[in-house]
Amino acid sequence: MLLDDVAISKSIIEAYNEKLLANLDVDVALVGAGPSNMVAGYYLGKAGIKAVIFESKLAPGEGMWGGGMMFNEIVIQDDALHIAEEIGIAYRPKENGYYTMDSVEATSTITSSCVKAGTVIFNLVRVIDVLFREGGGQSRVAGLVLNWSPVENLGLHVDPLGIKASYVVDGTGHPADICRIVTQKMDAKLNTKTGDVVGEMPLWAEKGEQFTVANTGEVFPGLYVAGMAANNAFGGPRMGPIFGGMLLSGKKVAEILAGRLRR
Repeated sequence: MLLDDVAISKSIIEAYNEKLLANLDVDVALVGAGPSNMVAGYYLGKAGIKAVIFESKLAPGEGMWGGGMMFNEIVIQDDALHIAEEIGIAYRPKENGYYTMDSVEATSTITSSCVKAGTVIFNLVRVIDVLFREGGGQSRVAGLVLNWSPVENLGLHVDPLGIKASYVVDGTGHPADICRIVTQKMDAKLNTKTGDVVGEMPLWAEKGEQFTVANTGEVFPGLYVAGMAANNAFGGPRMGPIFGGMLLSGKKVAEILAGRLRR
């Protein structure tokens, strides 16, 4: 078979354009391809909900790849084990209800499961703003404004593009970037004790895991938080290299949004 360089390029451009055009108006737009958002994408896709994830970096997975201090093992606890089993992540039991997972295998398996469930992941795309709409006496987040990550990194003056979404999930981790955009650019108040991003507290794994799951939900009309973005927005302790709360948070936000969309 003779390989045609133009045909190869044309195939890539056409396929990407088709994928992008199909995801300009979605049910749920998730920002950040960390474990919580990819687990959410998995469950949303399984429920037949049109969801898309935008990740600013080259590789999805965020800090999950590195395990604890570059020991590429992570920990999961009993109450989140059913998610790992459903997705197909291998694990090894340890004492006191803890299990370890190879961080590379876990991250790649979650990524693959999310995409195979039907949720598209666009990498190297940065969310730089939100669509803000008013209606029915309420202001809400109604979509996202996107640009290429290299364009933003280089400070190039290139206009972005917008997409519509019924709901947006901030899964940007520690920075809670989308929450900060809402408070800084719209002078809006979040559903937190300060009305702003409270910021994370020092490490306390037990409290941090519970806090993250408990505070997964709507933080502003149309905007939800999951994973470490939920933790940071509401001011919870960080939890280190244990990821059960991340998986449970992703499943919870998917269930909440699936319920709202069905209604």
